[in-house]
Amino acid sequence: MIRSMTAFASSEVETEDLAINCELRSVNHRYCDITLKVPERFRFMEGDIRKILAQFLKRGKIECAINYKKKEQAQSYQPNLEAVKGLLAATDSIQKLMDNSQPFSALDVLAFPGIQQEPEIDKSALQQAGQELLEQALSQLLVSREREGEQLGQMLEIRCQKIFELISEAEKRMPEVLSRIRKKLADRIVEMVKDPDFDRFEQELVMLTQKLDVDEELDRLKAHTNEVLRVLKQNEPIGRRLDFLMQEMNREANTLGSKSSDKEMTRIAIDLKVLIEQMREQIQNIE
Repeated sequence: MIRSMTAFASSEVETEDLAINCELRSVNHRYCDITLKVPERFRFMEGDIRKILAQFLKRGKIECAINYKKKEQAQSYQPNLEAVKGLLAATDSIQKLMDNSQPFSALDVLAFPGIQQEPEIDKSALQQAGQELLEQALSQLLVSREREGEQLGQMLEIRCQKIFELISEAEKRMPEVLSRIRKKLADRIVEMVKDPDFDRFEQELVMLTQKLDVDEELDRLKAHTNEVLRVLKQNEPIGRRLDFLMQEMNREANTLGSKSSDKEMTRIAIDLKVLIEQMREQIQNIE
């Protein structure tokens, strides 16, 4: 299954007092690069989060952000007397430490960050909720990556077929190209018979012989294109192998263009390079 490295997913779960949200973003990257943005109360889960993400995502720059907010409690017209007693006791304790010169009240002090301590959290319940949240988001992300990967695979297959068509055009064109080269060689021989220059004759012969032999480049292009189609059907990360094949195909297209002494063959070589470059750009986003 082909997977793209670009995707986004979001999920949310609720505990008794918290609504927790997880967002996963993924873009292309040479390796697996995981960045976590989690609040303090979820810090103890960082190792598990990285392990789960790395198990299913082999390549890509992945950003995992977890946020939470406390649920709004239902309004009640009955005061929480224990809470009121606690607040009064806290303000009384603070007031005793203060003198009249302080520019704020005991209630102001209670509002300062870090003054009020949250009750001890139930880590096991929080971890269970966090893992459920992460698995939901990860499942969505994988589906999104596979969906886009399927589209990329179809585009690559279409371009592979176009490459086969261009190779076929080149093979059909070769007899006419060879005929022109033979005529050119015969004309050279006639000229050199009148004014023999064996060193120049040998150079011309080597150059023309090289231009005659493009079968090898065409055969390798066909082999590499068939390998691309085979790799696309593998159920594993294939981006790096496809990238290597693009380098090899581009090398063969360059050689074909450099050997070309025919306008039509040059056009075919350029069209091949354009298709290969289009494929290379798409492959950069495949896991």
